[in-house]
Amino acid sequence: MKKPLLIALSVMMLSLAMLAQPLNQPASGNSGGVYRAVFAADDLYLTIEVLDDDLAHFELSLEESVLWTSPMVEKTNYSGPSVVNQPSENVIETPEMRLDVDTEALCVTITDIIRDLLLTTVCPLSEVLDGISFTQEGTTDLYGLGEQFERRRTINENLIGNRRRVLNPYGNELNSFEGGFVGNAQFPILYALGAGTNNYAIFLDNVYQQVWDFTSDPFIAVTSGNPLRWYMMTGPDLPDLRRDYMELTGRPPVPPRQMFGLWVSEYGYENWEEVTAVLESLRAADFPVDGIVLDLFWFGGVDGENSQMGSLTWDEANFPDPARFIAALREDYGIGMMVIEESYVSQDAEGYTDALGAGVLVRECAELDCQPVLMESWWGSGGMVDWTNPEAAAWWHDERRQPLIDDDVMAYWTDLGEPEDYVESAWYYGFPEANLHDHADVHNVYNLLWLESIWEGYQRNNINQRPFILSRSGTSGIQRYGAAMWSGDIGANLTSLAAHLNVQMHMSLSGMDYFGSDIGGFYRLAGEVNAGPDELYTIWLANAALLDVPLRPHVRNLQNAYETAPSLIGDVPSNLANVRLRYELSPYLYTWAHRAYRNGDPVFAPPVYYFQDDPNVRLLGSQKMIGDALMMATITSTSEHVPVYLPAGGWFNYYTHEYIESRGEWIEVRVMVDGLLRAPLFVRDGAIIPTFHVDDATLNMLGQREDGTTHNELILNVFAASGTFTLIEDDGVTMAYQVGEVRETTINHMLGADRWTVDVDAVQRDVELRLVYPASNIAGVTLNGESLPELASPEAELGWMILETGTILIRIRASDIPLHLEILFDGES
Repeated sequence: MKKPLLIALSVMMLSLAMLAQPLNQPASGNSGGVYRAVFAADDLYLTIEVLDDDLAHFELSLEESVLWTSPMVEKTNYSGPSVVNQPSENVIETPEMRLDVDTEALCVTITDIIRDLLLTTVCPLSEVLDGISFTQEGTTDLYGLGEQFERRRTINENLIGNRRRVLNPYGNELNSFEGGFVGNAQFPILYALGAGTNNYAIFLDNVYQQVWDFTSDPFIAVTSGNPLRWYMMTGPDLPDLRRDYMELTGRPPVPPRQMFGLWVSEYGYENWEEVTAVLESLRAADFPVDGIVLDLFWFGGVDGENSQMGSLTWDEANFPDPARFIAALREDYGIGMMVIEESYVSQDAEGYTDALGAGVLVRECAELDCQPVLMESWWGSGGMVDWTNPEAAAWWHDERRQPLIDDDVMAYWTDLGEPEDYVESAWYYGFPEANLHDHADVHNVYNLLWLESIWEGYQRNNINQRPFILSRSGTSGIQRYGAAMWSGDIGANLTSLAAHLNVQMHMSLSGMDYFGSDIGGFYRLAGEVNAGPDELYTIWLANAALLDVPLRPHVRNLQNAYETAPSLIGDVPSNLANVRLRYELSPYLYTWAHRAYRNGDPVFAPPVYYFQDDPNVRLLGSQKMIGDALMMATITSTSEHVPVYLPAGGWFNYYTHEYIESRGEWIEVRVMVDGLLRAPLFVRDGAIIPTFHVDDATLNMLGQREDGTTHNELILNVFAASGTFTLIEDDGVTMAYQVGEVRETTINHMLGADRWTVDVDAVQRDVELRLVYPASNIAGVTLNGESLPELASPEAELGWMILETGTILIRIRASDIPLHLEILFDGES
């Protein structure tokens, strides 16, 4: 073996040296920008960039190079670690991590310095750079890596002992599963957890097909493409790791408030009359609703010899005067419009010649006079848009999508983005700075660049309305462009539902806060029919009402044989209660959407995120945290009871207010509450849950009401113990929140031996507090030192009373000064 060389890089040139040095800094004991070092052995090069105290960037290559980052990565301007030390020529230390380089094998051992804990040793799989191996050490549980439905995996299982693989030679794909077709999307972020809060994360910044194997030690990740690049993250716990990952790949913007509501959809509404009939059914049954989703028929469909795939122009024979109709929907029902869009352009479609002339289609070769690739598919014969070409992407947005924005379309349903169809020999604009133009180079980021074109089109054209995208595929980074994902054309059965809920756990940790499904199943009566369609629909909706953004039932209904609106299928009273629960919880959810945007906090996390040191939650995919205060248990069977694990601490049943002091134990919970099917929902003691007034007149998430009245009171549900919460609100529509145009209201409460104090920031609107307290020894209530009267009835405007449920109801009129309440106890519990 050749003697390895250790090479130090300066800002302007490469030079050989005995020690790797930070850029323009002494070798030890100082900070000063990103620390960069290169090690060489047997024609392989290992480059290390230390970006922060707990973050390092690595590259294995066949030649020295500047580290390139893929489009998955957003942040490339790290300021470097606070301090770097180099106790020996092959060891690099920050205050939080130590990197020990084997200068012959080019392996790196990563140690958590704070814990003095060896995390893993990462090595090249071979000299041809076809992947990396990393030792198991103390790792017991693994999470992340995006979306994969695995037949052998149960709902309560993580990745340890499993493989994460794709059959498509390029990566992202759609797989058959239990009578449907579901997504398999690579998000190459892996979280490795050991005992307690021992952990680290690996982000493999590689755009090619990846196969991960966790069935033996060492673990391996097999891929292709020279060089190999990855990031290592260390930290005190899983929340810290996820925030670091979100900082690296981008945090999600806050969705339009209406996207948290009910959006009805099917394949497909064939004219405005069908849309109107569904909306009338919903309103007749007093359902709030925020949007309609149009599938392929809106632009004329894809059947026969006149496929309109890619035209993105209205079929005005069936959808006449769309701008007027959309405006009427907004006026009469308070709802928005989402339309489907694909990347394919049929040769028969209106506007194909224009797209061809503008050069926006993927070509057969690099020369400008090359013809676009041609493919034959179920949607017709034609080509595909080259989203990797910035000029093509901008043309498409300005010429095809902007007219829809002008018609007040508010969201885009990007379908087939794996991409489903492609020509292997095609030439893409790609990434000329890295000389990457083949299909393999772009397959897994094709969808990301498509979504980027929407986001950037809004910015370029000064559209102040927030974009929102519902995507079938993607990869790390799509979240920063306002994208949600759904799990594809899923089969209507409980097996598929359970698998989807396991996938949701990994998608949350992969950075997708908004991950949903075709509620009720896209293919009805598919796979193992383990529940009738009506029962299945209501079960699915009960889960989705607490998890999916948007809340979107969908079905393949070309023969008009099935229903998808919750007013027309299943147990309608239960459907109504669960849809209203979504609206009721919207201020809490919306605040967490702001926290996701600001800090990278998850909106819907698995329990392991908050209870990492509890071994009972490590496999728990059947339960979800909503923010940090609510925990729901999913329903995936027709049983009357659901097993629920409550981590140690105090918990309240959200529906009944029953209090449970848990030592970390399982309980059985009935799914029927007052005759309604409900997914079990528990609240941590000390929590503050702001809610929204919902009744028969509620139209939408914006608070519009059928009777024209206004309900803008601040409703706060405060659960006994002590805690704090800051409610975050904005206009719900525009980008103004990104420049600070928000309203924040902080609430603090403290439970003592003789009183319970609650403090609320000054709010210029009425306040309704519902204090949930497991005892009834209330002697009185004071507001800013003055006694409040007892209410004669729950409808009275000022005062307090104890409701039949034991909840303390307090009503206060709008005030310009902060509110200080004291709930006084009489000493008897």
